Amino acid sequence: MTTYSPSDIEARWQAAWTAADAFKAVPSRDKPKYYVLEMFPYPSGRIHIGHVRNYTMGDVIARYKIATGHNVLHPMGWDAFGMPAENAAMASGGHPRDWTYKNIADMRDQMKPLGLSIDWSRELATCDPEYYGQQQALFLDFLEKGLIYRKKAVVNWDPVDMTVLANEQVEDGRGWRSGALVERRELTQWFFKISDHSEALLAGLDGLDNWPAKVKLMQSNWIGKSRGLQFSFGLVNGPEGHDRVEVYTTRPDTLLGASFVGISPDHPLAKALERDDPEVAAFCADVRKGGTTEEALEKAEKRGFDTGLRVRHPFDTAWELPVYIANFILMDYGTGAVFGCPAHDARDFEFATKYELPIIATFLPSEEAEEHLTDAYVPTKAERVFYNRGFAGEAWQTGAEAVDAAIAFCEANGVGHGVTKFRLRDWGLSRQRYWGCPIPVVHCDTCGVVPEDKANLPIELPYDVSFDVPGNPLDRHPTWRDCACPRCGAQARRETDTMDTFVDSSWYYARFTAPRADTPTVAEDAAYWMNVDQYIGGIEHAILHLLYSRFFARAMHMTGHLPASASEPFDALFTQGMVTHAIYTTQRGDGRPVYHYPEEVTLRDGGAYLADGTQVTVIPSAKMSKSKNNVVDPVNIVQQYGADTARWFVLSDSPPERDVEWTAAGAEATSKHLARVWRIVDEITRSDAVGDAAADQALLRDMHRAIRDVTLGIESFGFNAAIARLYAFTNTLQRSQASVAVRRQAAMVLAQLMSPMTPHLAEEVWAMLGGSGLILNAPWPQADAAMLVDAEVTLPIQINGKRKAEITVAADADAGTVEALVLALEAVQRNLDGATPKKIIVVAGRIVNIVV
Repeated sequence: MTTYSPSDIEARWQAAWTAADAFKAVPSRDKPKYYVLEMFPYPSGRIHIGHVRNYTMGDVIARYKIATGHNVLHPMGWDAFGMPAENAAMASGGHPRDWTYKNIADMRDQMKPLGLSIDWSRELATCDPEYYGQQQALFLDFLEKGLIYRKKAVVNWDPVDMTVLANEQVEDGRGWRSGALVERRELTQWFFKISDHSEALLAGLDGLDNWPAKVKLMQSNWIGKSRGLQFSFGLVNGPEGHDRVEVYTTRPDTLLGASFVGISPDHPLAKALERDDPEVAAFCADVRKGGTTEEALEKAEKRGFDTGLRVRHPFDTAWELPVYIANFILMDYGTGAVFGCPAHDARDFEFATKYELPIIATFLPSEEAEEHLTDAYVPTKAERVFYNRGFAGEAWQTGAEAVDAAIAFCEANGVGHGVTKFRLRDWGLSRQRYWGCPIPVVHCDTCGVVPEDKANLPIELPYDVSFDVPGNPLDRHPTWRDCACPRCGAQARRETDTMDTFVDSSWYYARFTAPRADTPTVAEDAAYWMNVDQYIGGIEHAILHLLYSRFFARAMHMTGHLPASASEPFDALFTQGMVTHAIYTTQRGDGRPVYHYPEEVTLRDGGAYLADGTQVTVIPSAKMSKSKNNVVDPVNIVQQYGADTARWFVLSDSPPERDVEWTAAGAEATSKHLARVWRIVDEITRSDAVGDAAADQALLRDMHRAIRDVTLGIESFGFNAAIARLYAFTNTLQRSQASVAVRRQAAMVLAQLMSPMTPHLAEEVWAMLGGSGLILNAPWPQADAAMLVDAEVTLPIQINGKRKAEITVAADADAGTVEALVLALEAVQRNLDGATPKKIIVVAGRIVNIVV
């Protein structure tokens, strides 16, 4: 008798797939295409179990689609630019390129033993000049089409690293790497005109039927379509050239509750005042050191500076409101100015309370409610409230109705006009760092900003740079920075900003269709492979990455790089949960925690212990984190149990959209189950049992049900349900007394149904059972509809709503036959106790109800 040896089996079948070029994607008109893609990883140097779960999900779909006759594209790449590589270079004295490519090689070597059905010939990294040179070509095409522009903007500036930070890189007002207090600074930046596409991006969500509803809602809220009023307050005593303050509000129904006007420190009026007033200048400078995100401003203490200016209320010229410069108003939102209605806005309430400004309610929860509010009253727009200072005859209105009435009233009285606006702002792509895609423009004293000639692409990053001083090394590299103007030939200077890494990941799905082409895409290949049929990734990318990718697809269509049908690039989206693991800690003498790796800990007698017997504290089901040492290295799992065990476990324990906790006991149990499948098949190959017809029929019936259930599970991303059904079918096969021929048939189907999840074991048992060729290419089994119909059904019997008995009858028995059989049952007669039923209701195949 042979034994199950994953290390031998898995290496052998991976070699067989490689020899057969089994996963190479080649366009073919003979089969329907299917493009499955997982969000590509950042090359940090080590894969983790979360990677295994993500890529195994995609692999299950890819292998299933191969078996169902599809021509599958399943590529892999690396999201390789970004600050972590520069940080590593600064820490080690190395180079970002060397660090990145070493990590890519290491992670590739860790992933290949998983047996993923990836076409590695299409592998790309965003730091490859071959890739980012075509990204530069896209930039030039977008620039020519008016999709990119340059302007001054307020940004997050890290004064230590001397770079712009994305909002996500600002933590508690400090730079995520340096820890320095972030400043708001005005710099000239490059922008994508994504805001021009707000309406199209919002409307496009309606057609994404195979996206999670929560993701579409998150995108919709980020785009943020709103209907509001745009109007002006007249300045009473403004500086020269400033006689009005323009305001946009989505709640014009609260205009009669205004108590102040607030402007951003970057508003033109504030800048005019700070030129002549040192106090204003000092306040604005101090405020600009704070965060720039809405979340940061929401959490920060509300601060204001009374400019001494006043504006007239549009409905009462005698009603004057003070003008404050406020730290919670961003220039990028609306007009950079707001009117404050403290009664109905928590932020305004906090501000008005601090500066002793009036709090005037325009609506109340009831007619009897006190107008003096102790907190902001902020119902939803859908709620009906009592308007004591409204703009319509109806006192009781929803907020939405009141907003419409206010806009109509204001338009009728010449106070502004209704405007539809979007929250979405243009995408700033400039980053002051080395390890990114160079922006392909030059700055010429004669010609201004000049696009680089495409013939000169790629503009490659120089290798000989130094990170020994803060800031962007490209600024200090004259042989790279100084160049000839492509237009006039005079001395010019390259743009030293590089692109935001979100740019790199916003079109990689399109590049995979022709990754070696000397243009961004090839029309024929893009038309064949696009769209991505199934995209898989984390919920953390539900907003920006997906939104930017959708914009890029539209921009690439506008510039001739994608067909119109690819304007929404991802037909279906699945967002998977995380893999979690317990955290194991002990304490130092000073009380600080010490985190221990799972392999350092032994679980016994209900506790967790180190090798020296020290008991550790267990924090269960925590997100895996390198800083907490609760990560599981899949390389160790593969070496100990095999890749199929890792694949099966991460799919089996919970629905794929939920988190799954990795446990050593779970991995061991999975390994034992796969070994059991091996033993069952091995026994079948050596058996000559005759069996009987009834057992044959029972096994075949369960086999076809398993085909139906597992197929449904895979197609609906119910991988855990599919695996649960496979456990049950394995049990049936092991207990069956069917003939060896039928058991062999059932075992071959079991191997096929397991093959997307455990491809190596499936190939091996398929060969043991005499299967032809690779199981990978075997047609997916089809359930026989006739075998799915039950010959008999068991019906519960209720008397006056309480279950009293059950009966097994022929599945096609008519109601009269069922009724007669039920009444003849001794249990039913006993419960009736001589009473005559008033009514007997037979629900075919479901239940029998007797009313007495």
